[in-house]
Amino acid sequence: MPRAGLSKTEVVAAGAQLADELGYPNLAMSPLAQRLGVRTPSLYKHIASLADLQHGIAALAMAELDRTLRDAMHGRSGSAALAAFANAFRKYVVEHPGRYTATVGATFAGPEDPLLQSSSRVMDSMRAVLQGYGIPETQMVHAIRTLRCTFHGYATLQASDGFQWSDDAEDSFDWMISFLDRGLTEIAHT
Repeated sequence: MPRAGLSKTEVVAAGAQLADELGYPNLAMSPLAQRLGVRTPSLYKHIASLADLQHGIAALAMAELDRTLRDAMHGRSGSAALAAFANAFRKYVVEHPGRYTATVGATFAGPEDPLLQSSSRVMDSMRAVLQGYGIPETQMVHAIRTLRCTFHGYATLQASDGFQWSDDAEDSFDWMISFLDRGLTEIAHT
């Protein structure tokens, strides 16, 4: 019998916190069970495997990221939407590095998978930013990939303390957003 009050949602949430604290590669069932005050075999009453836990964490993270991005972008367009998206994305990754890592390369379990649904909404938010610049549909995939790679790279480097050589990472981030803004504006007008 599962521990009273313990649910799959709570197990996944505790796993996400643990991934943020220990690092996603260090996520394991034993420390999770200890955190929840149960024996390791008891976790399998709530989740099927470590892979099931990892997928649950990825779905949770993508849903959180989706809400965070949409809230940040609400009512904004053009360069303001780009800056809001970029800053919200970076903040989420820096604050939740373990759970964000779970989303990278996570596979979808089918069309009803919450991970797929949230991922699609995140891509829709990025598409909305780009549509605000007038990016042609023929270039949309390239533009989405460029933004994703740029924001992912900057945020994960910052989350892993990858900017140790100077203290102006905030200035560099603002410069990067301005650089992207100018490039997107130019593409839209060519």
